[in-house]
Amino acid sequence: MAELKTTKNKASVSAFIASIPDAQKRKEAAIILKLMRTIMGVKPAMWGASLIGFGTYRYKYASGREGDWPIVAFSPRKQNLTVYIMAGFTAYKDLMAKLGKYKITGGSCLYIKKLEDVDLSVLKKLIAQSARDMKKRYK
Repeated sequence: MAELKTTKNKASVSAFIASIPDAQKRKEAAIILKLMRTIMGVKPAMWGASLIGFGTYRYKYASGREGDWPIVAFSPRKQNLTVYIMAGFTAYKDLMAKLGKYKITGGSCLYIKKLEDVDLSVLKKLIAQSARDMKKRYK
């Protein structure tokens, strides 16, 4: 079985954010970092080269594969700010309807072109509710 490339490591979150070439993406990453840190109440950690995660849960698939993953995370990608809502979106239809302009792919990836496209208070609620649900699910 192949090893995961996206694992928690000791790389500096602040150095990673400072290295983002686009000033607007760097500013938005700092905003999401502060928002998630406030919600989670824990220090962020780098996961792989470009994912900033908060908290950890242990998953196990029916196949037997298991591993660790952040409870909530984000990555300031070139095209989009990707926010990882690990609980998925099904339970949050009301919040998603109020969020603003975004795209979803897969079960947990929320793509935001620009933070001004979404309501930050709704995004904060979405992240907080997802984190609570993940903590309940993976005690």
